[in-house]
Amino acid sequence: MSVMNILKSRRAVRNYEPKEVETEKITRLLEAAVWAPNDRLREPWHFYVIRGEAKTRYEQIAREFLEERFPTKPHLVKESIAVLESTPLVIVVTSDIIPGDEASSEDNEYAVACAIHSMWLAAQELGLGLVWRTRGIGLARDERLHKLIGSPENRKIVGSVFVGYPAADSPETKRTAIEDKTTWL
Repeated sequence: MSVMNILKSRRAVRNYEPKEVETEKITRLLEAAVWAPNDRLREPWHFYVIRGEAKTRYEQIAREFLEERFPTKPHLVKESIAVLESTPLVIVVTSDIIPGDEASSEDNEYAVACAIHSMWLAAQELGLGLVWRTRGIGLARDERLHKLIGSPENRKIVGSVFVGYPAADSPETKRTAIEDKTTWL
């Protein structure tokens, strides 16, 4: 399949089969990630693979977070937790923070975003579905997730990547024509 076809067929998959993702495929996702472009070859990423008992703990802190954030919306909490419970694999991805160098730290985040995108494309090739989450059950801004993964202070969580075997085909998404998003100078 051509790169353009892979890009056009990539989807945010949120519903998964109740099947574990094989360690070999997880390794392939991570291998794709580390080939992402990054400024000065700092390789500013770190990956925390969460499954089994660690995933149960992730689900607990997600429930606590959602109940605190949406106390009047128990249906939203229940639906979000159901999605998380049916997701076989979570990979939390962090970016190195360089103390006193805000510009390089920001460049590192961009590189980590590229690494996540590389994982997304590799997932497509491996027959896996993936969605990158930051808000809500992504917990990117919640200190409890930092504690769960044991992330040092010099790492920023860029997102949680939910991975599994897609339960159904995701609908095709429409994109704005490049003519509407491009200015030629």
